[in-house]
Amino acid sequence: MRLRHETEADHDTVRRVIEAAFGREDEAHLVDRLRAEGDAAISLVAEVDGRIAGHVMFSPMRSPAGALGLAPVSVRPDLHGNGIGGALIREGLEEARKRGFTACFVLGDPPYYTRFGFTPERARGYATPFAGPFLMALDLTPGALSGEGELAYARAFDDLAE
Repeated sequence: MRLRHETEADHDTVRRVIEAAFGREDEAHLVDRLRAEGDAAISLVAEVDGRIAGHVMFSPMRSPAGALGLAPVSVRPDLHGNGIGGALIREGLEEARKRGFTACFVLGDPPYYTRFGFTPERARGYATPFAGPFLMALDLTPGALSGEGELAYARAFDDLAE
C-alpha cells in the first residue's frame, strides 16, 4: 500500500471509491464541495496495486480555532478489513500535527475511532447540531481543547446538520 496526497487527476476515481464505500452520493458531494470551497486541508489516497483503494479528507473547522474535521474516510468495499482506512487516518493525523493543527473532531463509530485516540468525552460541552455519543475529539497538541464553546465544521457540512 502506498499513501500519497490526492491530485486533481484522482477526483473521479476518488468519487467512485466514496460512492462505493457509502452506497450513496452524499459523502462524494461533500468532498466535492469541500474542494470547491477551498476547505480540503488534507486529502490523501491509498493505492494498492497501483489503483486507488481509499481516501480520507480533513477540513478546517470554523471553530474551535486550529481544529480539523475528519470526514469522510472511504475504502473500496472489496478491500475492507485490510487496514487501509486506519493507515489513511494515522497519516492524516500525523500530517495535521506537523502542519500545526491543534485538534481534530470526527462524527463516527466510537469503537473504530477510539483506536486513534478520539473520545466522546473530549467533544462534550461543544455546542453543535452534531452533539451526541458519535461526536468525538482528539487533542493533536496536548490540552488544546477547552471542552466548551461553539463547534462549527466547514460550511459544506451545514446541509448535513439539517
